[in-house]
Amino acid sequence: MNIKRRILGVDYGDARTGVAVSDMTGTLASGVAVIKATGMRKTAAAVADEARRQGAVMIVVGYPLNMDGTEGPRGERARVFSEMLHELTGLPVELWDERLTTVEAHEIMDMTGTHGKKRRERVDMLAAELILTDYLGAHKNGDKK
Repeated sequence: MNIKRRILGVDYGDARTGVAVSDMTGTLASGVAVIKATGMRKTAAAVADEARRQGAVMIVVGYPLNMDGTEGPRGERARVFSEMLHELTGLPVELWDERLTTVEAHEIMDMTGTHGKKRRERVDMLAAELILTDYLGAHKNGDKK
């Protein structure tokens, strides 16, 4: 993928929302923020601001589908959030299957011995990195979930 643009990855949550950004080549994802806004609209506005700061040309929002692939209440909230982001930024926003991403983030935190307050502050940002990394990898290989 030779895109020369930044893509923002988002792990939306009610209490904390993790944000990651790709490098200019679309190869690597790095966590950049954990947003602790209350309410979907305030969170969307904060993510939109971060997208502008990072120079993002696209946003990928984690889509927490049920294990059978259907959309549940969390998936519906992510879809509504992504629509709100699109309205606020004018950027394309794509939902990306994030099943088990937070579980994977917790496993990584266990392996690195990250616990307590530091863990709570990092896990959502790490989940956003994992979502974006998965998205970038799938598109680099021409594979799309």
